[in-house]
Amino acid sequence: MGTNSKINGFHALKRNVDLVVISDVHLGTYGCKASELLQYMKSIQPKEVILNGDILDIWQFSKNYWPKSHMKVVKQIMSWVQKGVEVHYITGNHDEMLRKFEGFNLGSFSIKNKLLLELGEQKAWIFHGDVFDVTMQHSKWLARLGGVGYDILIHFNSFINKISMKMGKGRISLSKKIKNKVKLAVKFINNFEKVATDIAISNQYDYVICGHIHQPEIKEYANENGKVMYLNSGDWVENMTALEYHNGKWEIYTYNENEFESISLDDYDIVEKSSKEIFNDMLATFNHP
Repeated sequence: MGTNSKINGFHALKRNVDLVVISDVHLGTYGCKASELLQYMKSIQPKEVILNGDILDIWQFSKNYWPKSHMKVVKQIMSWVQKGVEVHYITGNHDEMLRKFEGFNLGSFSIKNKLLLELGEQKAWIFHGDVFDVTMQHSKWLARLGGVGYDILIHFNSFINKISMKMGKGRISLSKKIKNKVKLAVKFINNFEKVATDIAISNQYDYVICGHIHQPEIKEYANENGKVMYLNSGDWVENMTALEYHNGKWEIYTYNENEFESISLDDYDIVEKSSKEIFNDMLATFNHP
């Protein structure tokens, strides 16, 4: 049974979930759907949480863009920790500065670069996935430039969607359309999945769980040496998805705004602060959840 809780002014039943995997939130960027993520986080009661990279977007952090909803996501994570929920923060490329803190533990919160998790008699190999990105390995400046371009595209996409919604049409995702039509992007995603699953099979893992490429997926892969289940948690920029594991079964959760009451416009108010002020706010969150 779930427990009653209040979400944005109305009562809802929190869903019990054994394990939740969230990745590629990109807090601190215009494209981040923090308000939607916060609604989802408040609707569940997880036993264990894996934040699989790029939760904070340190690459874009100098913009001094930090809405209240972004801080509320951080506070919700710390609320889980305060309640004893085990939270694993796995580092990604946009928050790679945290990799030097691997092994850090604070109560039930830990920072890791990768994680091998036992789910019953099965083993899940969990990591962000940027290690398989050629642009990350050899041309980090090109990857950073691509990150800036992606953020601009998402920001422009938000403007397009406002017009589309006023005209009575649905939302569109320019970045998803580009990914699906550009052959090199499709090839990169296929290669990414193949490399990850081949290594997982060679190590006799049952699951390999990644983020990074913003493509939610649950798919079985096989080669001459065996098979493995590949899972990707997607993102909270365009797909608004997470992975949920409950009663021995994996599912992709996809955010549906119809499931939630409209949130207060106050959550969208932008707080313009310096990086130092934002950092101090985060320290205060750790000290006083």
